[in-house]
Amino acid sequence: MPTVKVYNMAGQQTGEMELNAAVFGIEPNVSVMHAVVKNILANRRQGTQSTLTRAEVRGGGIKPWRQKGTGRARQGSIRSPQWTHGGIALGPKPRSYRYTLNKKTRRLAMMSALSAKAAANEIIVVDGLDMGEIKTKTFAKFLADIEATRKSLVVTPEVRVNVVKSAANIPGVRTTIASTLNVYDILNADKFIIDKAAVEKLQEVYA
Repeated sequence: MPTVKVYNMAGQQTGEMELNAAVFGIEPNVSVMHAVVKNILANRRQGTQSTLTRAEVRGGGIKPWRQKGTGRARQGSIRSPQWTHGGIALGPKPRSYRYTLNKKTRRLAMMSALSAKAAANEIIVVDGLDMGEIKTKTFAKFLADIEATRKSLVVTPEVRVNVVKSAANIPGVRTTIASTLNVYDILNADKFIIDKAAVEKLQEVYA
């Protein structure tokens, strides 16, 4: 069973915690994690890019020159795609990039990501991850004490406003709750800082 250190909000180690091997100790499936990360990023795309077709570009209502006798190629409109400022042929139009993956794939990817973090010793469990007041300086000191000074993902069991607002202005730090945790955020973080109660929630759901 994977074992991680448990800290308090003062940055002091208070003990150790055994993680459920079924969630944090499996062999990470890289291809499944890659598929889920692609899915997450695709679903985040706005898909609002758009170009004007020749029918939508302003002007071009008159034939530029007569059909025959000029020695030039025949043209019907100055808004055809071959003209400067003409319409775009086969350009992008607003569309949805969303697609779904089955539940088993998403579940395996989540357990693989958590197991990869556990294997790399990048999980930090905190007993009572909360703030008595909104104080960025205090939260930054806590992160420094547990050696989480680079990109960090902070996970709480439910929304804790003081934690969210205290971490909001610290570069590289993201906050989320256990129920909305996703594979991309886990893999994108150098340190995975999680409340002890949130660990129990994850183990309850995925074990």
